[in-house]
Amino acid sequence: MVRAIVGANWGDEGKGKITDMLAKESDIIVRFQGGSNAGHTIINNYGRFALHLLPSGVFYQHTTSVIGNGVALNIPYLVKEIQSLVDQGVPAPKVLVSDRAQILMPYHMLFDAYEEERLGGKSFGSTKSGIAPFYSDKYAKIGFQVSELFGEEELKEKVYRVCETKNILLEHLYHKPLLDPEEVYGTLMSYRDMVAPYVCDVSRYLSDALKEGKTILLEGQLGSLKDPDHGIYPMVTSSSTLAAYGAIGAGIPPYEIKDIITVVKAYSSAVGAGAFVSEIFGDEAEELRKRGGDHGEYGATTGRPRRVGWFDAVATRYGCRIQGATEAALTVLDVLGYLDEIPVCVGYEIDGEVTRDFPTTAKLEKAKPVIKTLPGWKCNIRGIRKYEDLPENCRKYVEFIEKEIETPITMVSNGPGRDEIIYR
Repeated sequence: MVRAIVGANWGDEGKGKITDMLAKESDIIVRFQGGSNAGHTIINNYGRFALHLLPSGVFYQHTTSVIGNGVALNIPYLVKEIQSLVDQGVPAPKVLVSDRAQILMPYHMLFDAYEEERLGGKSFGSTKSGIAPFYSDKYAKIGFQVSELFGEEELKEKVYRVCETKNILLEHLYHKPLLDPEEVYGTLMSYRDMVAPYVCDVSRYLSDALKEGKTILLEGQLGSLKDPDHGIYPMVTSSSTLAAYGAIGAGIPPYEIKDIITVVKAYSSAVGAGAFVSEIFGDEAEELRKRGGDHGEYGATTGRPRRVGWFDAVATRYGCRIQGATEAALTVLDVLGYLDEIPVCVGYEIDGEVTRDFPTTAKLEKAKPVIKTLPGWKCNIRGIRKYEDLPENCRKYVEFIEKEIETPITMVSNGPGRDEIIYR
């Protein structure tokens, strides 16, 4: 049985915690896209962790953590991340890496930084982790697949060929130092030694696991609105953030994905540039960020303050629809306890017309939020374990969101700890 856990919005919805929780009941957890450019924060008995490449199930002895073929694999980063867990007293996790995953190269990070620098004020707000150059190379067919590390002659020839094109850009577009093919080849050889113990035919492995009735959890990074096709293009990431891509990025049949848990935040937040209709500013925003501090309203990878805003029903309904959400997990509800009234964005006004449908980027840039205000509950709801015990206005807020997003909310998170969750 396969479940996917994905984000409804811009990322930062609190997926790490929900994945960590669901991983407990899973045998295998698979990362199927993205790289180490975004992080998942997890708080458990071992301490507080920000994971970047490893799936959020690495804290359990009974699980296998898989890096799928769709991931941008930063090999030294992965090895370092495994080591840092062990250093903090976590038992060494069982990790498998797809032989079809592609390798994020040091020069991908350089190109990412050079391009942001070249674009200046027109930049994409990249985390400079090399993600866009990595996926560009993958689709231009000049990337390196893990399996290629094991054929030395062919690899060397390809390295020389790739460096030739890279060096033209470095010399003439960026005016930066050139790549030395021998050095690049040496790097790849060192990567081979690092990754060799983990390499596996992952789609074969998952196929066998499904036959044995194992439970598989697909873990997505970021959220619907950062998808290159269905998100706020071009201010998106470079791999698909949708559950449907989980089938491709892990190498399993699409019909095996039975449950798509879409994580929805009780207010909005985003890292990076791009249209954000319900965004708030100034003291109001600073107060919300500060209240959300336990949950960390600062990026897990970059440490930059997240942009925040009120709950956006238009964006979230769309995000759930495009994910194919079978259920939603509502997070950070406890943060809103300080408000007398809670604004919710229920529509967009674009050129004088109000719509409930999420538009393409050019129209999105012009959208103004249509706000509906709900009464607050004015108390701390952390520690509450039963839905019925939540204050009435709090339940009304949850039920209002549920109606707006047209997806059943089955879990409500009311604190950052792994057990601070209410099942409905």
